[in-house]
Amino acid sequence: MKKEIITLKKLAEILNLSISTVSRALNDHPDISETTKEKVKKLAHTMHYIPNLFAKGFRKHRTNIIGVIVPNITHYFTTTIVRGILEEASKRGYRVIISESNNDVKKQTEMLDTMIQFGVDGILASLTKMTRDIDKILPTINTVPFILFDKVSTKIPCTQITINDEEAAFNAVEHLINIGKKRIAIIKEREFSYNSEKRYAGYLRALKEHNIEVDEKIIISVDDISLHQGKSMTNLLLSFKKRPDAIFTITDSAAIGVIKTLNKFNIKIPEDIAVVGFSNNINSTIIEPKLTTIDQPGETIGKTSVKYLIEEIESVTDNITNKMIEIKGNLIIRDSTFKA
Repeated sequence: MKKEIITLKKLAEILNLSISTVSRALNDHPDISETTKEKVKKLAHTMHYIPNLFAKGFRKHRTNIIGVIVPNITHYFTTTIVRGILEEASKRGYRVIISESNNDVKKQTEMLDTMIQFGVDGILASLTKMTRDIDKILPTINTVPFILFDKVSTKIPCTQITINDEEAAFNAVEHLINIGKKRIAIIKEREFSYNSEKRYAGYLRALKEHNIEVDEKIIISVDDISLHQGKSMTNLLLSFKKRPDAIFTITDSAAIGVIKTLNKFNIKIPEDIAVVGFSNNINSTIIEPKLTTIDQPGETIGKTSVKYLIEEIESVTDNITNKMIEIKGNLIIRDSTFKA
């Protein structure tokens, strides 16, 4: 049997009322009597009538829907951001459509176009690692309010919400220096990653402020900051005649790979080599020793992103804002750098 979609027209036919009367009754219009409102709402409930948001949005030029694009929905930090987005959007009366680019630039562009076709009021996006060509993003910025979060790019003229990467990395490396470490390696991403370059800048600033010479040999750049690369690059660092006495990685995944390799070779952590990660993911307290890391407040980033996006959506002007909002990340000291 063919399913029937219950529309305003269908409700109006059954009740022998005009479509506009039914619509106004459902929206509690003061011109409609309480008796009619009750009759219309009762039938709508009985027949499971659901308003067509897109049709409604077309009439009002607003759908109260936000589009969200992320590189990887299963990433722990991303899930905390999404949780914040959903909570804040719901509180403010907005629904959310979430899509995953899988770090594919072509898919990211397609999803931006799809979001526009769906009639979203604004878009929150975390960019793919390989985003280089901003020409594919500019049409979106000129169509709806658009804000970047987490994976951002200073080349794109829009509001951007991120953690204070440079300051947080500076604090992490300074902590290593304060516990007596002087030969501190870093495992970071290759060029083009805003977050990685900011964390690298914090690393360099900490060394400079404490008069520690930079050694290019222990600055390791990789394409993928993963647990596997953490293991692999630790093997490389251990092969050097002059080993590091600390390793700072720009993700917890890589840091956990570092700890696993050091444990494998019975290297004492933190006495011989201390380890610091970045993000405070769920595995940072499961690994032994527990990982010192920077806590990234994902939910705060998500809520802040929604707050700024809705401000732009509901603004009476069409001016494109262009500012960087940095959320503070805190250093959490655990056993991988300090034994009580």
